[in-house]
Parts: sequence; C-alpha cells; structure tokens
Amino acid sequence: MDKKAISKDRKIYLRKQKINKIAVLFVQIAIIVGFIAIWEIFANIGIIDSFIASSPSRIVKTFMNLTKNDLLIHIGVTCFETIIGFLTGAILGVIIAIILWWSKFLSKVSDPFLVILNSLPKIALGPVIIIWVGAGMGAIIVMALAISLIVTVLEILNGFLNTDPELLKMARTFNATKLQTLTKIVIPANISTFINSLKVNIGLSLVGVITGEFLVSKAGLGYLIVYGGQVFQLDLVMTSVIILALVAWIMYEGVVLLGKTIQKG
Repeated sequence: MDKKAISKDRKIYLRKQKINKIAVLFVQIAIIVGFIAIWEIFANIGIIDSFIASSPSRIVKTFMNLTKNDLLIHIGVTCFETIIGFLTGAILGVIIAIILWWSKFLSKVSDPFLVILNSLPKIALGPVIIIWVGAGMGAIIVMALAISLIVTVLEILNGFLNTDPELLKMARTFNATKLQTLTKIVIPANISTFINSLKVNIGLSLVGVITGEFLVSKAGLGYLIVYGGQVFQLDLVMTSVIILALVAWIMYEGVVLLGKTIQKG
C-alpha cells in the first residue's frame, strides 16, 4: 500500500479523534453551564428554595467571603491529610499484597478477614479510632487508611494472583527464585494494576479524610461542611462541597498524570 495513502488515512483518523475530543469537551461544558443556569433561574423565581438548595450566585459570594477567612488553610489541611493517607495506604497495601502473594498459607488464612473488613462500615470504627489514636489529625489519617487500605490490598493481590500463568511457568522452567519471579515478572506485569489502584486509593483516601473530619476536626473542608450544617449556613455547605469536588478532581488528574509518567518510563 502507498505510504502517502497510509499517511493520509492516519491524518484523517487523528483529525476525527481530535474533533471527537473537542465535541465531548464542548458537551461537558455545556451540561455544566446549563445546570448552573437552570439552578440560578429556578432559585430566583422560587421553584427551588435558595435557603435549602442555595444558588450559584450565593455560592460565589460565600466563596469570596471564605477566601478572606482562611479558606486556603482548610483546603491545605484536607489535602495534607489526604496525601499522607494516600501514600501510607498505597505503600502498606503493596507491602501486604506482596506478603500475601509470597505465602499462600497466609493468603488463605487472611482471605475471610479481608472480606469482612472490606464489607465493614468504617464509620462504625470512628469512636474506637478516636479513643485509640486521640482526637486529632492522627485519627483522621487512620480513618483514611481504614477505608482505602483493604481495597488496595485486595486489588493488587488479585492482580498478582492473575499474572499470566505462561510467564510464571517459564520462570519456573529457568529455575527463577521467588524473588526473581516477583521483581522480573509479577510486578512489571501489574503496573497497570498499580496505577488503577492509585486512582481508586486517592478517592477513598479523600472519603476517609472527610469522614474523619466529620467526626473530629478543627479545620478542613469536612469541618466547614459540618459547621455549616450545624449553624444552618447551607450556602457554606454547598460551597464546601463544590470546592471538595474540585479538589478531588485535581487529585485524581494528578494521579492519572503520575500513572502516564510511570508507564512512559
């Protein structure tokens, strides 16, 4: 086939892909703008109660007031707690998964306990964690770990156990040690599993931090949400939720970028 024809077809394909991405982005922006416009209009004409559901204009005013009253401190506290919980959960999750992959006996023994812990509503552990760790940042980070750690262990361990059996058979044929099998085959074959686990972990860590801040905190976005609910400042609640959504999106995109960097490397 003519190389020029291939090149032309390739250009047409790339152009279609670019147009498709632009169209998707346009529709996404249109949905957001349309939702905000309808929300504001309905609040102004009284179809929805702006005291209960707030409105975009009131949220903007509340946001401007927050920027003058330590908003960055609250965002920084939540982000710091989330990053610590995220990194700790990811590292511990990988270590525990490696240990369970290494020992089939330990894996079989721990399997029902992991399932139970994963199914247990972690909020129920809140009072116990506060008593054990204390009413402070430590308890919030432990809550984040309680929510994200088990999921990380299960996902990575499942990836390890489902590594291509043909590759493992080849390693045994060449008398590879278990450590060599782990470092040369199992881990490289599960890079995508690690990255997917990080994507899940960052969201769960943030959920754990907000849950912890609901229970015990003096700063953070979770604290603002609870405080706003207690004093019936629902504008503050809605503003904090929107800021939290933006923070979650930025953190997730950061993990996606990290994953792409790892895969390219």
